[in-house]
Amino acid sequence: MSSEVFPSPDDIDRAATRIAPHIRTTPLERSSLRDEFELQLKCEHLQRTGSFKLRGALNRLLTLDDEQASRGVVAASSGNHGQGVALAAKITGVSATIYVPEGASLMKLKAIEALGARLVKVPVGGLESELLARQAAESSGQVFVSPYNDPWVIAGQGTIGKELTVQHPNLDAVFVSVGGGGLISGVATYLKAHNPHIRIYGCWPQNSPAMHACIQAGHIHDVAEQPTLSDGTAGGIEPGTITFEACSRLIDEHVLVSEEQIGNAMGLLAQHERWIVEGAAGVALAGCLQNSKKLTNQAVAVVLCGRNIDQDRYLQAIA
Repeated sequence: MSSEVFPSPDDIDRAATRIAPHIRTTPLERSSLRDEFELQLKCEHLQRTGSFKLRGALNRLLTLDDEQASRGVVAASSGNHGQGVALAAKITGVSATIYVPEGASLMKLKAIEALGARLVKVPVGGLESELLARQAAESSGQVFVSPYNDPWVIAGQGTIGKELTVQHPNLDAVFVSVGGGGLISGVATYLKAHNPHIRIYGCWPQNSPAMHACIQAGHIHDVAEQPTLSDGTAGGIEPGTITFEACSRLIDEHVLVSEEQIGNAMGLLAQHERWIVEGAAGVALAGCLQNSKKLTNQAVAVVLCGRNIDQDRYLQAIA
């Protein structure tokens, strides 16, 4: 698979075999939050590092050749991808340097450092830090591990779709939060190959709808953003990313949710399931609840993508 080719379902099958010894097959659990349809929660917040990101990072590092591995890797992340790359580097014995915006969550930065990665703080936002990290990797001859613009990373995230087809072969719809599009495009690629009638719902915060706005415009462009609880999906889209065409083609429904709806969804999961999740996971559940009337008598899965959120921010969100 070349860096320009979008991964196939077979690539995702191979990724699943490759990463299986190191990840958790996360549960798919029926929720009592809704009676009018069957609501299943895909518990990626229970994944190692507290996020799905380990899957893609590990698949990428396990495909490095010996020379690439000896040089180490570079990544950029506001938190979850950085933790995934850091743990993947520890597992594979590869050194990792992570570029992070100065304003990133202190809890997530400490978790990255604890796994042995080197942090480089930069006074710019998420997209700008990605571009700086990619330039640094190219200058040093290292592999840049993109959070979404990398077919091996996408194939790793797509293994969630493979697990869903085994855990519930007859799903009617799946709700996924969207940032750079690596998660939803990987999951949708696998699900649609095995069930062409399934509906893929992409979910965004109203305050940070970058990929949604780019798809609506028909091209990648800068999108104005406001602060959001869903920091895991916030930030712009890298020019030329392979996820843009995939998201345009694979996402059937676009759902935008308010900050109040995100916090409410997070609170419902605490109340009914006793689970703490981060804002990006709340986005996907909020998107599902917003569409409840459309989903009567359907089997629906919501991907709870992560749990990494500062305690104070979490308590404010669900207050």
